[in-house]
Amino acid sequence: MALEQALSSGTTDKRIEVLRAIGRLGSISEAARANGVSYKAAWQAIETLTNLAATPLLQKVVGGAGGGGARLTPAGEQLLRAADHLHQARAIALAEIQGQTTEPSGTISNIASLALRTSMRNQLPCTVAAIERPHGAPRIWLELTDGQRLSARITRESLELLNLSVGMPVLALCKATAVTIAPTIVAMGEVNLLKGHVTKRLGVKSDGQVSLTIGQGLQVAGFVSAGAQLKLKQVATAAIAESAIVIGLTG
Repeated sequence: MALEQALSSGTTDKRIEVLRAIGRLGSISEAARANGVSYKAAWQAIETLTNLAATPLLQKVVGGAGGGGARLTPAGEQLLRAADHLHQARAIALAEIQGQTTEPSGTISNIASLALRTSMRNQLPCTVAAIERPHGAPRIWLELTDGQRLSARITRESLELLNLSVGMPVLALCKATAVTIAPTIVAMGEVNLLKGHVTKRLGVKSDGQVSLTIGQGLQVAGFVSAGAQLKLKQVATAAIAESAIVIGLTG
C-alpha cells in the first residue's frame, strides 16, 4: 500500500477529516454536513485519498434502518492512525525548532512543505489575497512576498476541501513547462505576468530553460519564448496561465 502518499498534509487536510467523520458517522452525506462541505466535495476527498493510498478506504454497508451507508476498511482505519501519529510528531518537531531558531515564523511554517515531492519545479510561498466566486470556477488571488499577484482557478469542491481564506499561507505550484519567459509580454485575460531578473540560463541553446529571481530571492523557472534573446540580470517577464497554477497547503 502507498498510504504515506495520502498523508501529505496530516490531520489539517480536510480530506482526512471527511474520512474520519465517515468512520464515526457511517455516512458520507453526514460526514459532509459535519465538515461543512458538499456531498460532491466529500466524494472528491475520498476519491483523491483512495487514489493516493492505492487501496480502497471505504466499503458500502447495505440495508439497515438507515438504508445503508459506508464504513472504513482496515486500510482506512490505518490511514487515520498514521495521520494522528504524524500530526503529533510534526507538532513536536516544529515546536522544538521554533524554540531553537531566530528565523522568521514564516520560514518555520513552510518547513512542512519540504516533504512535498512533485514534478512541479515552481513552488512559491504566498498568501491568499482574495477569493472571487463567479458562476464558474472560483478565482483565487495569491500574493507573493514582493506584492506581485497570481490568480488560480480551482473547483468549488477544492475550495471547500482546502478551506481557503484571505490571509492564509499557501504554495503556488506550476510546472516549468507552463511558464513562458520573454523580455516583454503583453497582458491578456487569464494569464499571470511576473516581473523579475534573469539569474540562470540552463541549456538555453538546447531547450531554452531560464530562471528568474522574483522579489526576495524567489526563483521562477520557465522556457524562453521562440526568438527571444535574454541575458543574465536582464529584466524579464514570466507568463503563466491561471489554469496552470495549483494551490498547495503548507501545514
